[in-house]
Amino acid sequence: MKVIATVAELRATLKAERQKGKAIGLVPTMGYLHIGHMELVRRAKSATDVAVVSIFVNPTQFGPNEDLSTYPRDMDGDLAKLKAEGVDYVFTPEVAEIYRPGAHTIVDNLVLSRILIGKIRPGHFRGVTTVVTKLFNIVQPDQAFFGEKDYQQLTIIRRMVDDLNMPIDIIGVPTVREADGLACSSRNAMLTAADRKAAVILSRSLAKAEEMVAQGQRSVPAIRNAVRGILESEKRGTIESVDIRDAKTLDPVSGKFRQPVVILLIVRFGKVRLIDQRVIG
Repeated sequence: MKVIATVAELRATLKAERQKGKAIGLVPTMGYLHIGHMELVRRAKSATDVAVVSIFVNPTQFGPNEDLSTYPRDMDGDLAKLKAEGVDYVFTPEVAEIYRPGAHTIVDNLVLSRILIGKIRPGHFRGVTTVVTKLFNIVQPDQAFFGEKDYQQLTIIRRMVDDLNMPIDIIGVPTVREADGLACSSRNAMLTAADRKAAVILSRSLAKAEEMVAQGQRSVPAIRNAVRGILESEKRGTIESVDIRDAKTLDPVSGKFRQPVVILLIVRFGKVRLIDQRVIG
């Protein structure tokens, strides 16, 4: 495994791999890697010849009052995990390597970035799409791997690749969960012990929705009310959003649904905002 910190070196290294006819897979991360990230890495290794993982805490996707300064970091631990998985290259750039002084160009989805999480975190997805575009331009992967837990992000990236004619296959990987059902997230480490125990309510509420659909329920209001009721039973959590959207487009859905929908949850425990999702139908 080789650790590379500059764009120039990574480009030169991957150019040589590409000239050998090797397919390149990219797993973009912000570090503090968990078992969910490792599943992305395994998928990249099984589907491509060269696995590249980026570790970069992207400042442009954090708002002025968000947790950039306290976002968990463990570069030594991350590199050890990636080496154990047999990753070929790890890209660890400094901020100035990605965002040159005086740069003014951004990439933004003018519709999908302003709903759901994007409405709660203005500018967040603009930072995501800009940095992911940069990583795609630097690495030029054949495939890129993203977790379905960040469902809105995955949808936006798929749309960006389609809209901008990027020759990259975006692979969504199902959410990996802890033993009690909590979706794996680097932010889980920021929860207090009591909040960590309480946070399992997200997956329990989604399981209830899945059970209702399996029994024939197709009413959006009924499912939303049931999910919200379960979430409200846990007083440590503050509900920021319970949404049911078209699973492909994220368009609003009302009445009874016939096509697959996605339930998107945003719940805050103390200062830690957690998300979860489930595609049903």
